[in-house]
Amino acid sequence: MPDLAHPSDIVFTPGVKALQQARGSRHAYARMEQGRGWQTAITDEIRGFIEAQTTLFMATANLDGQPYMQHRGGPPGFLHVLDEHTIAFADFTGNRQFVSTGNLADNPKAQLFLMDYAHRQRLKIWGEARVESDPALVEKLMPVGYKARAEQAIVFTVKAWDANCPQHIPQLVPVDEVVPAIVERDARIRELEQEVAQLKKAR
Repeated sequence: MPDLAHPSDIVFTPGVKALQQARGSRHAYARMEQGRGWQTAITDEIRGFIEAQTTLFMATANLDGQPYMQHRGGPPGFLHVLDEHTIAFADFTGNRQFVSTGNLADNPKAQLFLMDYAHRQRLKIWGEARVESDPALVEKLMPVGYKARAEQAIVFTVKAWDANCPQHIPQLVPVDEVVPAIVERDARIRELEQEVAQLKKAR
């Protein structure tokens, strides 16, 4: 990949910039490019966000340019930030279609899309990915105690990332966080109902 004038040029191609100019947003993005803009290295804050996620979507494309989006998930910590430019995760055995694996063999360009619905945050990461079969690396990336079998590892080299605003992201809360709260609430309601009943009897 040739050196880019700005990290966002990885997707802001001349055609995209022409559309931005025509539709009135190029000035704002040009100002962003001259300021902090998109990042190329993973910061400590973003590292914490990445490693806390339980789901991601990985986009690849074949040689014809046909895109493919695949979900990957696991417990918090299944995503590993190895250094400021490298993310890796164990690739668990699934339906064995090997579309992402085949695409990466032909075209290493990829994107990771992370969505935290509970906190209405999303992170887009562009770069290149490769498949690794080293047993030691795969074992290192496996979440402790997770009941899954890893077939290989995906190692992603970060070229640029951008964190979007929360606009239009629905706020969804994981079931394992909601259920205990509901159980606790219902138990408290029963206690209060019993207290009310006792007070009525004591009148």
